[in-house]
Amino acid sequence: MEQVPLKTFTEKAYLDYAMYVILDRALPFIGDGLKPVQRRIIYAMSELGLSATAKFKKSARTIGDVLGKFHPHGDSACYEAMVLMAQAFAYRYPLVDGQGNWGSSDDPKSFAAMRYTEARLTRYAQLLLTELDQGTVPWQPNFDSTLQEPARLPARLPNILLNGASGIAVGMATDIPPHSLREVVQACVHLIDHPDASLEDICDFIPGPDYPTAADIITPTVALRALYASGTGSVRARARWKPEQGQIVISALPYQVSGANILAQIGAQIQAKKLPWLADVRDESDQETRLVLIPASGRVDLDQLMGHLCATTDLERSYRVNLNMIGLNGRPEVKNLRTILCEWLDYRFTTVRARLNHRLTQVHDRLHLLDGLLIAFLNLDAVIRIIREADEPKSELIAQFQLSERQADAILNTRLRHLARLEEMKLRAEQGQLATERTELETLLASPTRLQALIKAELQADAERYGDVRRSLIVTRPPAAALDAAELVPSEPLTIVLSRKGWVRAGKGHDLAPTELHYKSGDDYQHAVRLHSQQPAVFLDNTGRCYATPAHSLPSARGQGEPLSGRFSLPEGAHMIAVLGGDPEQHWLLCATHGYGFRVPTRALHGHKKGGKTVFNLHPEAQLLSPVCSTTPDTDQIALVTDSGHLLVIAATEAPVLQRGKGQRLIQLPKDSIETLQHVSLIPAGSSLRITAGKRHYTLKPSDLAAYQAPRGRRGQLLPRGLQRVEHLTVLPG
Repeated sequence: MEQVPLKTFTEKAYLDYAMYVILDRALPFIGDGLKPVQRRIIYAMSELGLSATAKFKKSARTIGDVLGKFHPHGDSACYEAMVLMAQAFAYRYPLVDGQGNWGSSDDPKSFAAMRYTEARLTRYAQLLLTELDQGTVPWQPNFDSTLQEPARLPARLPNILLNGASGIAVGMATDIPPHSLREVVQACVHLIDHPDASLEDICDFIPGPDYPTAADIITPTVALRALYASGTGSVRARARWKPEQGQIVISALPYQVSGANILAQIGAQIQAKKLPWLADVRDESDQETRLVLIPASGRVDLDQLMGHLCATTDLERSYRVNLNMIGLNGRPEVKNLRTILCEWLDYRFTTVRARLNHRLTQVHDRLHLLDGLLIAFLNLDAVIRIIREADEPKSELIAQFQLSERQADAILNTRLRHLARLEEMKLRAEQGQLATERTELETLLASPTRLQALIKAELQADAERYGDVRRSLIVTRPPAAALDAAELVPSEPLTIVLSRKGWVRAGKGHDLAPTELHYKSGDDYQHAVRLHSQQPAVFLDNTGRCYATPAHSLPSARGQGEPLSGRFSLPEGAHMIAVLGGDPEQHWLLCATHGYGFRVPTRALHGHKKGGKTVFNLHPEAQLLSPVCSTTPDTDQIALVTDSGHLLVIAATEAPVLQRGKGQRLIQLPKDSIETLQHVSLIPAGSSLRITAGKRHYTLKPSDLAAYQAPRGRRGQLLPRGLQRVEHLTVLPG
């Protein structure tokens, strides 16, 4: 009995388990591109005689043989591995030809139980098996040492790249994408002819992966080459579509993407009213993918719509690439593309040499037997006499004619009818053919150039027979971008109404009269702005902070709206004083009671933070006045009125344009005085200004306003007696 510390035992047990999972379950071998379970399934099917031309046999029979003879694990996992090799939408070049329900691209797991399905090997699978009995691979005992199984298969093509692989081991994983057979063979041939070829040269032949589905690969060429150089990265694929009679027809989906899931994702957006550009979707798929998207109108930008769908659904998908595999040295390693091809070519050259040496050994053995048989024909009477009279004819034949034991056995096992003259002629003809073949084999094995030519010819012949055109086209596409929520709604005129207590609502149209709306008890109209549903509504509080929200998300004016306190986090004691919005380039004039102000573009007020952002840095004793909109700042004038009745008219361009700040002094107020700026108004060119003071009204025409004009920062002129307690300013069109 051996005693070891628990730490040592658990560490060794875990490492043994980890290495077993890595080497015997999860990672493929570079030579044949297969995991052990896949290799055992294919070998078991070949032993059952399930070639591409044989009759189909129940999958349960195959799985039973695999489990009972080579792979003592769960039947469901083994059957799933077999199903995967039979699904044309999962494998670029399927290894199993299935009959029955083997799943669909919409639901790969919907395959029938193994007692219902039937299978045989595909023609492509023969490329892994044709040289198996020609001394090309080592053999090993199965799990109970009652049978022998191949440690690997003599693949005639680099299946590791053609079908790829995916798996998760302990501490490592693999994700090898599939590739085009013809492109990989061209790269192999080029590498045989030019052993010093660089990775850039190889990438000229293999530009990128080639998935079973015909979606477009939109990863830039530079990124693909970097991926092949490092062995890790990602590939991005996008669905293929085209306009057809005003509709969008999707004809190919990315690898492992279900059409049913795509329809569900688009339908969910339509139901949530997040996709008003799309009226309906239909699935017209039969043998090929055909998803039809019906735009809401003919004015919809189809490219923009598909860009949004690619960004928000699985119409565009990213695939991780990790070229991790077990190399010829038996160790797992992440390899670059050139290393993979070079190592596989070494494997192929070793396999072909083993095949040729095996055949050469067979030829030598047969020629050796033929030499003995021809000696017997030349001395037929003596041979017959020895066989009839000698007690031990074998020893006598060996002694008299200097034969080997194998030659003597061949002579003794020859039937009498084969001793005719015609049979001697056949033997001499066979001897001549085998001698010629022996010479050819010895020449091939001795000449690296001829061996290379043989391997190239075999590769090109297999590529011609089993290859096809590339399915996943590598194209340049602009990146997909999800549309902003405002872009997804129809552009409609809205009037946003703010009440004194901070309740907001949005009425359709610009002819709404905000003062005529019904307000809650104790509440009243505060401010309103006219804009469109695609624009954000900006709210300004009395502390100088602004808050933005999509205008289309505001409640209808049919009700009394909702409180803004539920949408934004206002500072303690703050309340909303105005609502702004409209053209992003138009300016809003912000002024405070201490005479400072500036113009700010509407776009600078946009933002969707719940806590808002500071736009006006207020003096502690100042208050923010209601903002006014400047549509033509080059010709507008600003009227500034203090509570003492002083009026100053300045050009709008004298107010600085800032993104945020405290602004500049627009009107001079006396020091150590409680006088404040009370009213601000923008006067378009040619307009008049009506001043309301109590029951008196006084209109200043453009010529009258000239008397109050002065540069920014002046005191202004005192209004006439009786008009100095201004209550309201009204701009009258000229």
